[in-house]
Amino acid sequence: MLLAILASALAMTAIVALRYLGASGLFALATRRVRPGLYAGLNHQIRKEIGWSLASAAIYGIPAGIVAWGWQARGWTAIYTDWAAYPLWYSLVAPVIYLAAHDTWFYWTHRWMHRPRPFRVAHAVHHASRPPTAWAAMSFHPIEALTGAVVIPALVFVVPIHPAMLALVLTVMTVMGVTNHMGWEMFPRALVHSRAGNWLITASHHQRHHDLYRCNYGLYFRFWDKLCGTDRGLA
Repeated sequence: MLLAILASALAMTAIVALRYLGASGLFALATRRVRPGLYAGLNHQIRKEIGWSLASAAIYGIPAGIVAWGWQARGWTAIYTDWAAYPLWYSLVAPVIYLAAHDTWFYWTHRWMHRPRPFRVAHAVHHASRPPTAWAAMSFHPIEALTGAVVIPALVFVVPIHPAMLALVLTVMTVMGVTNHMGWEMFPRALVHSRAGNWLITASHHQRHHDLYRCNYGLYFRFWDKLCGTDRGLA
């Protein structure tokens, strides 16, 4: 059993690492083509971002791998494979629940990370990326990586979700994590400045957090920033 758990943890770590390298590499390539020279002189920073991110991949992958083993071998989680087990509308709502819960957790832990001691001990690693690049999405100190690694594995125990919808959540998490750190806005202005865009976080919003530090703490949505008065608009 221990070998099976270890194999699952290692496999999930490899998947998270490859997902990071693939997504960040793709958007870094896009940056080179669309904004040539934007990352000029940042090779040393990028190497550090990749190093921290690969360490974070293990911290994310190990609990995910243990939970994946528990789901397959012991039926521990609320993940279901039969589309008929829940109404179609619920299958579509479940990812929104996951993203909203993740966003809430991220907002409050992120604000806590900006207190002087947690920032100095852990969060300063992420903000050492000046400016952030497409490689910085998972550039975290292990303490910060651990706070992010527990969310999805915890949710699958309490919120039923189909594997396809869970894959959608992970895709959104990966794409937004990378694109919010690219240093330029890839989404069209018509979306960013629309009514929907007024509630969604993109690079224009998150870049302002990296510029000013004490604002724009959200991950996917601007709800908590607006409610708590920490939204400072777009860069």
